Amino acid sequence: MAEMTIKKRPKNLDLTTIRLPLPGKVSILHRVSGAGLFLCLPVLLWLFGASLTSPETFATFQSLFATLPAKVILAGLIWAYVHHFCAGIRFLLLDLHVGIDLQSARKSAAAVLVVSIPLTLVLWGVLL
Repeated sequence: MAEMTIKKRPKNLDLTTIRLPLPGKVSILHRVSGAGLFLCLPVLLWLFGASLTSPETFATFQSLFATLPAKVILAGLIWAYVHHFCAGIRFLLLDLHVGIDLQSARKSAAAVLVVSIPLTLVLWGVLL
């Protein structure tokens, strides 16, 4: 019986030393933004439902969301939605085998950031 040899692979468990390429960072941000949107959805639905109960509660929520910390949180949610949307389109195109070579993947990852950040700023200016 042939003896099996098991090669010891190097293990790098220090996450601070791992250098991800831009497509990897966009992929992680896509997952984080999706999880954040999923976890915040029940709170947002409750806030929306509660704001419709009476004009007084709507005025209360309106004054609450006029504060700077609330605007920053809402800007983060707007960014999460816009980034998740743009990265989702990128991943759909990758699933269709459009732009799967290395150079195109890097360009599309950069395009996601180039589009999502200014679009977030525009929506923040319009909505908030």
